[in-house]
Amino acid sequence: QVHVVESGGGLVQAGDSLRLSCAASGRTFSSYTMGWFRQAPGKEREFVAGISRSGFTTYYADSVKGRFTISRDNAKNTVYLQMTSLKPEDTADYYCAATSRIRVREAYEYDYWGQGTQVTVSS
Repeated sequence: QVHVVESGGGLVQAGDSLRLSCAASGRTFSSYTMGWFRQAPGKEREFVAGISRSGFTTYYADSVKGRFTISRDNAKNTVYLQMTSLKPEDTADYYCAATSRIRVREAYEYDYWGQGTQVTVSS
């Protein structure tokens, strides 16, 4: 089991950058695939980015490819989401999630979730 807590959200302007962090508890962090999801008001939760257990493989939603970068530091039990060239449509609550499955994008395939951190991008 793993417990995750997100941080780093805030209010930024369009074009700005922001880095989200997700700190995980437990000694088995490196055995989990990690993902970032987001949910805008009135919309369903959507996949943003995922990273393999080793960090070697990353994958992204088309809407963020080239602008967002997911990474992890297994020594620090932390996964990051570096967001650049932010747009107003990136405004959402961002969630970190963990799964024992490999290379998954669907929310139902993730077992452990954080409480989320809010990101607001003004135009």
